[in-house]
Amino acid sequence: MKSELFRKLIGGILLVSLISLIFFQPMREYVNIPKSVTVFEGDDFSFQKAAPVTATLKSNSNITLEQEKNKVSFKANENGKNEMLLEFAGIPIKKVDVNVLKDFRVIPGGQSIGVKLNTVGVLVVGHHLVNTENGKKSPGEIAGIKVGDIITEINGNKIEKMTDVAPFVQTAGQEGKSLDMMISRENGKVRTKLTPLKDKGEDTYKLGLYIRDSAAGIGTMTFIHPDSKKYGALGHVISDMDTKQPIVVEDGQIVRSTVTSIEKGSNGDPGEKLARFSSDREVVGNIKKNSPFGIFGQINKELKNGIMDKAIPIALSHQVKEGPAKILTVVNNDKVEEFNVEIVSTIPQKFPATKGLVIKVTDPKLLEKTGGIVQGMSGSPIIQNGKLIGAVTHVFVNDPTSGYGVHIEWMLNEAGINIYDVPKNKAS
Repeated sequence: MKSELFRKLIGGILLVSLISLIFFQPMREYVNIPKSVTVFEGDDFSFQKAAPVTATLKSNSNITLEQEKNKVSFKANENGKNEMLLEFAGIPIKKVDVNVLKDFRVIPGGQSIGVKLNTVGVLVVGHHLVNTENGKKSPGEIAGIKVGDIITEINGNKIEKMTDVAPFVQTAGQEGKSLDMMISRENGKVRTKLTPLKDKGEDTYKLGLYIRDSAAGIGTMTFIHPDSKKYGALGHVISDMDTKQPIVVEDGQIVRSTVTSIEKGSNGDPGEKLARFSSDREVVGNIKKNSPFGIFGQINKELKNGIMDKAIPIALSHQVKEGPAKILTVVNNDKVEEFNVEIVSTIPQKFPATKGLVIKVTDPKLLEKTGGIVQGMSGSPIIQNGKLIGAVTHVFVNDPTSGYGVHIEWMLNEAGINIYDVPKNKAS
C-alpha cells in the first residue's frame, strides 16, 4: 500500500515538473524556434527568445548576427550554409541550420493575356445521336468512348486536329469497315473499334461524337524570368468547359489581350473580365505546360506592364506574412494597375500545393469596378513589402471580395526555374 502511494507521489512530482518545464519561458521559445531557416541574400530574419538563451554562429563568413534581450536577428550577406547554436545557461538546446540562397528576382506581370491551347489529339466533349435508317444511335457511345477521352490515333495514324478525323470516317463508312481508335483516358490508353453510321437525312457518315482540338480564353501574366525568358501565368490549371477535365496540352500560344468590360461579381455569382485578343493577334510566347499551378512556357516578345518593369525579389512561403499587400491586374483596356489587398492567412508550405494564401480585396476602386476577384483575374501577381509572393487563383463564390492565392515558390518550380541554387558551405 505504501509502495503504491509512493509511486503515485513520484508520478505526480514528475507530471508537475514536466508541466512546469513546458511552461518555462526558455523551453516555450525553444519549441517555437525552427530547425532550419532558408532565406535569400540580403534578407533579414529574426525570432523571439527568452533572455537567458544565447546564439552563436559556426562561421561568421556569410551572416551578421545581432542579439537583443528577447530577440535574435541576422542578416544574410552571401549565399552559403551556416549553423546557429542556441544555448541556455551554457547548455546547447537547439541547432538551427541556415541556408542562404543566391539573390533571385523576376519581373512581375499583371498584363491581360489571351491563351490558345492545342490539345494532344482531339478531345471528346459530348455524344450525339445519328438518325439512321434503323433509329437513332451514337457510334461513339456504342464503342465505349466517354466524354473527356482524347482520340490520339485512328487506324494507326496520329490525330492532331479535327480535320484529320473526317477522311477516315467517310472512307470507313463507304467501305463498311470499323475504325481502330486509340483513346487516351485519365487511367491510361484504351483501344476500341468504332463503326461510323450514315445519317439518313445527309450523305455523310458520322462518329456520334462532339470533338474539339483547341481551347481559348484569357488570364493574367504572373511573372517573367529575365534571364531565361520563362514565364508563369494563371496560377491554376485550365480545364475544358464541357468535360471539366484538365486540358492535356500539345502546345499553345499566348497573345496580347484587351479587357473590354467587367461583369461585376456578387454573392453566389462570380464576375468576369470580358476581353478579346488584341487586333494584331501578335503571339508573344508559347505554352509548354498546363498544370495545377498555371500555364508555363517562354516569351519571345517584350511584354511590359508599364508600372513595375524591373525585376524584384521573391518571398518563400514561410516569409509571407498576414497583412497589407498589392496586386497588379487589368480592369480596363490593356492598362495594368495596382490595387490594395489584405493577406488574411498564409500557410508556410514545405511541398508544392495550391491554395497557400487567402486574400481579401480592400481597394475601394477595385471593389467598385469588379466587386472583388473576378474570372480572368487569375494569375494577377501579389506583392508584399516589395517582393513577389504569389498569384491570385480562385474567388470564393459566396464572397467575391475574397479568394485563394498560390505561393510564387511553387509556380517558379513548375516553370522549371531553380531558385534553390545549392549553396557553398561557409561553415568551417
